[in-house]
Amino acid sequence: MNIAHIRTDILILGSGGAGLFAALHAHQTAPQLSITVAVKGLLGKCGCTRMVQGGYNVALAPGDSVERHFMDTIEGSKWLSNQDLAWTLVSTAVERVRELENELGCFFDRNPDGSIHQKAFAGQTFDRTVHKGDLTGIEIINRLAEQVWSRGINRLEEHRAIELIRSRDGKSLAGVLMIDMRSGQFVFVQARAVLLATGGGPTMYKFHTPSGDKSCDGLAMALRAGLPLRDMEMVQFHPTGLLAGSHTRMTGTVLEEGLRGAGGHLLNGDKERFMHRYDARGERATRDIVSRGIYSEMREGRTSPNGGVYIQMGHLGPDKVRKQFKGMVERCADCGFDLAGGLVEVVPTAHYMMGGVVFQTDCRTELTGLFAAGEDTGGVHGANRLGGNGVANSTVFGGIAGDSMATWVSEQGQHHAPDDDAIQAAISEAEAPFKQNGKDLENIRESLYECMWKDVGISRHGDGLLRARAALRDLYGQLMRTGVADGDRALNLQWHDWLNLKNLISVSQVITEAAIARENSRGAHFREDFPDAGDLTRSAFTTVRRQQGEICISQEPVTFTRVKPGETILDEREKSLETGAVRGLKSTKATKYGAPEGVAKR
Repeated sequence: MNIAHIRTDILILGSGGAGLFAALHAHQTAPQLSITVAVKGLLGKCGCTRMVQGGYNVALAPGDSVERHFMDTIEGSKWLSNQDLAWTLVSTAVERVRELENELGCFFDRNPDGSIHQKAFAGQTFDRTVHKGDLTGIEIINRLAEQVWSRGINRLEEHRAIELIRSRDGKSLAGVLMIDMRSGQFVFVQARAVLLATGGGPTMYKFHTPSGDKSCDGLAMALRAGLPLRDMEMVQFHPTGLLAGSHTRMTGTVLEEGLRGAGGHLLNGDKERFMHRYDARGERATRDIVSRGIYSEMREGRTSPNGGVYIQMGHLGPDKVRKQFKGMVERCADCGFDLAGGLVEVVPTAHYMMGGVVFQTDCRTELTGLFAAGEDTGGVHGANRLGGNGVANSTVFGGIAGDSMATWVSEQGQHHAPDDDAIQAAISEAEAPFKQNGKDLENIRESLYECMWKDVGISRHGDGLLRARAALRDLYGQLMRTGVADGDRALNLQWHDWLNLKNLISVSQVITEAAIARENSRGAHFREDFPDAGDLTRSAFTTVRRQQGEICISQEPVTFTRVKPGETILDEREKSLETGAVRGLKSTKATKYGAPEGVAKR
C-alpha cells in the first residue's frame, strides 16, 4: 500500500489556541527544530477557540488576585480539580494575556482610562473576563495564525489524525497515522514529540455548540492507545444555546455568558423569570446550575414554541445591547430574533469536555513523546469549568507544552522506528466501511443524539445510564455493519462522517461508564438517584482506560495540595481593601501557593 511519509521534530495536532501557542513557543525556545501543525480543516479558520465569544479570565484589576481566581476555580470544580494544574492556569494566565497583547498583537476592549476592560461571568466573585466585544476568539486566533504563518512553521491542512503509533518496542510514541482528506491517501508523520491538542467537541448530543467536524478525535485516539482519561462524566452544557428550530445548524450555537453577566433575564414559556427558584444567584449561577434550571422548566412543560426558554436583554437598553454584543445581535437577527429588544429562544447545549487525558503541569503524558494541552486534557476544571477559563486553559498550557516539547526534544527526544503492524492495523480499521453494504449513517447519528441527550445529558439516572450503555453498544455494532461507497476517496465526506461517528460512539461509551461509576452529584454530573455531592474531603476523580477492548474504571482520591474543603478563606490583605491593597484569598496553607512576585501588588 502506498503510504506517504513525513518526518518532523515536533508534530502538533490541532490549530486552536493550544496548538498555535505551542507552535510559537516551541519555535521561540528552539528555532532550529522543524515544527509541523496538522489540522483537520484550515489553519486559523477552524476549531473551537475561534468560536469563543465570551473572553479570557485573568486576575488583573485592583481588588482581584490570583488567589481569588484560584479559589473560584476550585470551588467551581466542586473540589475535583488537580490543584497544581488549576494554580498553573490562574497564575500563568496573567503572563499569557500580556503576551497576547504586547507580543502577538491582540487588542482587547479598554476602559476609559486605558486599562483592559473585564466583564462579569457567572460563578465568579470578581469581574475578570477580558474580551474583544463578543468576538474574542476570532481576535486571538487571527493574531496567532498570523504569527505562525510569519515564522514559516510547516502546515498540514485538511489532514485528520486517526491513530497514535508507538515505537516497535511499544515504549515510546513514534508518530501519527493520518489521512490527507484532499486525496484520501494515508500519511505517516514520524515525530520526536507530538502534542495532542485536537480539542474536545461533544457533538454526540442533540444540541451542541462545536462544528460538526469536532468529534473527540484526540480522546478516541488516546483511548485506543491505552492512555488514562479522567473526569469523563463531566460534560459541560452551556445554558444558552440558540434555539432556532430543527431546520438550521444555528441551533445550539452559543449565546455567551456575558449576556447573563450583564443582567440578562431568563424567562420560561409563561414569560416568568425562574432561576431564583434554583439558586440565589439567579441567572449568574454556574453553568451546571443554570442548565439544570432550564432543563427543569422544559420537563415541566413551561417552554417556548421550539421547546426551550427565552433570554431577554431589552430592559438593559436596546442601543447598549447592540453596541456591547454586536456579533450576537447580528447572529440572532439572521435567525429571526431581536436580541436587543425582544425575546430569543435558547436551550442548554453541549459545550465542553472537562474530562480528558491525564497530564502533568509540563503537559507530559504517560506515553513517552506524547504531550497534551487544551480540551484534550482532564484535571484542570474538575466537575465544572468557569466560563472564561477555557481559552485561558488552551493558551496557558499550549505555551507550556511548546516550551516543554522543544526543551525535551533538544535534550533527549529522538525519532523511533514505528510499529509497522500497528500502522497496517489502523489502516485496515479505517478502511472497514468500504467493505460493508449498509448505508444508514444518518439514522445512527440521530439515534446517538437522542440517546446521549435523553439518558446521559443534563440530568441522569441509573436506569437511563444502563439503557444508554446497551443502546451505545448496539449503535457501535450497527456502525461496524454500515458501509460507505468505495469510490473516489478524495474529500469523501461520507467516509469521514463514518470515522467521526466511530470516535463519538467510543467516547460516548466512556462518558456513560464514568457516569454510572460516579454515584453522587458534582458540577456537570447530576444523578437524580444520587443527588448529594458526598463528602468533599473524601473527593475522588474517575479514571478510565480501554484495555484489550474493555473499559476499565477506577476512582482515585483527589490530593488537596494547596487548599482543603472547609478551610477558612483568610487574608490580612482582605482587611486592607479600603486602603487600595489587592484583595486576595487564601487558606491556612496559602503560603504554598502565594502569588508570584508583583501579582499580589497589582
